[in-house]
Amino acid sequence: MSDRIFVYGTLMRGFDHPMSKLLASDAEFLGEASCRGRLYMIAHYPGLLHSHVEGDIVHGDLFRMHDPDRLLAVLDDYESIGPQYEQPTLYLREMLPVTRGDGSVVQAWTYIYNRPVSETKRIKSGRFLVP
Repeated sequence: MSDRIFVYGTLMRGFDHPMSKLLASDAEFLGEASCRGRLYMIAHYPGLLHSHVEGDIVHGDLFRMHDPDRLLAVLDDYESIGPQYEQPTLYLREMLPVTRGDGSVVQAWTYIYNRPVSETKRIKSGRFLVP
């Protein structure tokens, strides 16, 4: 299991939210990073969808988790993942390639939005904090 996680929304540094604070305290910030995808504004939070278009980039933060099994269980619950949640769940946790600031590529967990986005606004900049 990978100990890296890529976050692009309310779990990023700078959010005054208990889950972003938990991630900051239970993981080491490795730097800003990006992945291929499209970002949509779902409600007060974003959703990432896969994209095969080269210019579709989502920006976020990369962390190394101290205890991945424990932290991912807490984050999965926050993201409404698991059999106890209405299916299909809001998000799926997947491993994907993430590009670090130095250009190197690593594999990291992230949360992929799992519902239709036909009535949501795309965040074309790929940055949740700068739509």
